[in-house]
Amino acid sequence: MKKNIHPEFQESVFSCACGNEIRTRSLKEEYKLEICAGCHPFFTGKQKLVDSAGRVERFMKKYGDNPISTGKKPAKVPKKAAKQVKEVKAKKPASKTDKPS
Repeated sequence: MKKNIHPEFQESVFSCACGNEIRTRSLKEEYKLEICAGCHPFFTGKQKLVDSAGRVERFMKKYGDNPISTGKKPAKVPKKAAKQVKEVKAKKPASKTDKPS
């Protein structure tokens, strides 16, 4: 192996946002962590405040009334059924608010 090409291996401190410090050896002198095994909910058994209910409510407010597109074409209607629907719509009496064309 070549000499003087490897980085220095030194004492280092891993600092978590909760205040927990872990001393070990690494290439850098100091590391800053957001979460560690001392404060992570999986290891502690305590659940932190998570706003998951708000996400569902925002989604339903935004998309709740809209029909969902499946990407499929609508089913074909037989010609007899389509003709009957047109006849029923034509026989429907005009309401008083409708204006003649």
